Amino acid sequence: MSEGYFYPQKMGRIILQGMEEIISRNGVNAVLNLASHGEYIGNYPPASPERSLPFKTISDMLAALEQAYGPRGGRGLALRAGRAVFTYGLREYGSQLGLTEMAFRLLPLPAKLHVGAKAFADLFNHQTDQAVRLEETDSHLFWHIERCPLCWDRHTEDPVCHLAVGLLQESLYWLSGGKIFNVEEIQCIARGDPACTISIEKTPIP
Repeated sequence: MSEGYFYPQKMGRIILQGMEEIISRNGVNAVLNLASHGEYIGNYPPASPERSLPFKTISDMLAALEQAYGPRGGRGLALRAGRAVFTYGLREYGSQLGLTEMAFRLLPLPAKLHVGAKAFADLFNHQTDQAVRLEETDSHLFWHIERCPLCWDRHTEDPVCHLAVGLLQESLYWLSGGKIFNVEEIQCIARGDPACTISIEKTPIP
């Protein structure tokens, strides 16, 4: 049942803050109206760990972003919003994850990628109803979202979890001290795949 899975209120707030940074408060208001979630206009969810924001609400907002700006425009905006979301999320969760500790910052890059990805996945698995599974090969990290709020109840032809791609892009940029990695969603539950899988090349783009 879609109402049975939830995000913490403060993660919903962080997503809306990230969107506002990219499309302005008026843009967010228009998207919320389009998504039939006008109750959040000027009234973002509180910065509370209470796990009570339905996955469907998150999915509705991101679907409305694409509806408002078109598939291509919505994709670009969702990627940028995801990058902004990382910045807001780091302020909220960085010390808890241990990613701002000096010992972590001094790790070599491969170790940072491994430790950072695990810490990030653990955050979602323990504090939300999102289910993340990591898979690692010599050349890639695969971020499998097996229960995904970003495309909940959606049916599309192409992958649509662009916000997660942007979030991971920015996390890698931050972890590596400014390097850019190839990050791509290669499977999406919305188009019938078993999971939303994001492929991350471990070697930065030269």
